[in-house]
Amino acid sequence: MTKDAFVALVTCFNDDETVNYAATRAQVRRQVAAGNNIMCAGTNGDFTALTFDEKVRLCAEVVEEVGGKARVIVNAGMPATFETVLLAKEFARIGVDGIAVITPFFIQCTQDGLIRHFSTVADAVTTPVYLYDIPARTQNHIEPATAKALASHGNIAGIKDSGGAQETLEAYLQVSREMPGFEVYSGPDHLILWALGNGAAGCISGLGNVMPETLAAILAGFNAGDDKAAEAAQEAFGAFRKDLYGLGYPPALVKRALYVMDPSVGASRQPALPPDPEQDRAIAALLVKHGLMAGAPA
Repeated sequence: MTKDAFVALVTCFNDDETVNYAATRAQVRRQVAAGNNIMCAGTNGDFTALTFDEKVRLCAEVVEEVGGKARVIVNAGMPATFETVLLAKEFARIGVDGIAVITPFFIQCTQDGLIRHFSTVADAVTTPVYLYDIPARTQNHIEPATAKALASHGNIAGIKDSGGAQETLEAYLQVSREMPGFEVYSGPDHLILWALGNGAAGCISGLGNVMPETLAAILAGFNAGDDKAAEAAQEAFGAFRKDLYGLGYPPALVKRALYVMDPSVGASRQPALPPDPEQDRAIAALLVKHGLMAGAPA
């Protein structure tokens, strides 16, 4: 089976903090040209800062821009099941290929509560639903046994693991071995090649916003059986990741690195901190070091 790369697309903003849909479309074109699929309105897409209507329009603009040339998954997850279902229905109407549902945040959930939440969403649409686990941000974790229980639902197609721990990813992969048709997508950028080799259906990458061609090269090498090419691309990807994430919070740094390369991306909405010129200079130096930018800005 051919493995797929998705990029957890950034959402671009204007200086007045309104969504810059034109700039976001440009990022979509850049990713599709590299050979990557799109996930929008996720963690890297500032989904918590977007209104309901903005998410719906963002999804529609992304789907239109992709024009069938790649797959599109969109995150519908919110703390309340009710709003998550409303968003999921809108995204299904637009015609996405999959609907990701991040675990509820702010509200502490039991595993039974998570099963009920995800099942309710999956019952409400016919578009395939993907569980989305990122416990460091939501404080709710989908236990592997819970993932296995949900995998028996006819409209739950898989899970995105953004926990960062190899042992958790391995546990989800074991679920996929026991439950045919349940796909696992790796979120941690340093584990992409390992995950592919151990049965993952693909990856959903934040760092791919900055290095789309390198991300695509990991998948292309793996799919072609060219281990050396895949390993070289993963090594380059991992080296930049280590340097960039050493500066602070990964999603913010991904977006800021992209901004240094292309200011049309804009800053994130408040309460995100305003840009730090000193940090921008450090990011620019890393981009130059890794051959991602010709020279540091003046």
